[in-house]
Amino acid sequence: MTKTLPIVQAGMVVDDQTAGPTIQLDTAAWFTWLEAATTTRFSYALFNRARGYIDGFMTVRKERRQRGTAYWTVYRRQGQRLRKHYVGSSAALTQARLEQIATQLRPRDGPTIKPHFFVDDPALLPD
Repeated sequence: MTKTLPIVQAGMVVDDQTAGPTIQLDTAAWFTWLEAATTTRFSYALFNRARGYIDGFMTVRKERRQRGTAYWTVYRRQGQRLRKHYVGSSAALTQARLEQIATQLRPRDGPTIKPHFFVDDPALLPD
């Protein structure tokens, strides 16, 4: 059975796997949820306010160091490139920090559309 990834969107955690109220970011419940052994990763929506839609997602993963401490890292694939940003401990994983990283990982001019066919006239390509 495939486990769905919790999604953080609009300052709230949407998790189909847990029962109970929705968790709001930067609250005690948020930091408790992050520290739970069952919380190992979630997805963060990259909302484009200028265009009014989600450009994509970044994955936030809890990783263990050799000494046993946990830290969080953000991953985002853009084309063939995998970008990685270190976040730090659960205490550093705030909405402001997630949004700061999301701003760095958002596409500059929106999603790039690469045609899967060749066009002789560049004027026929979408802007």
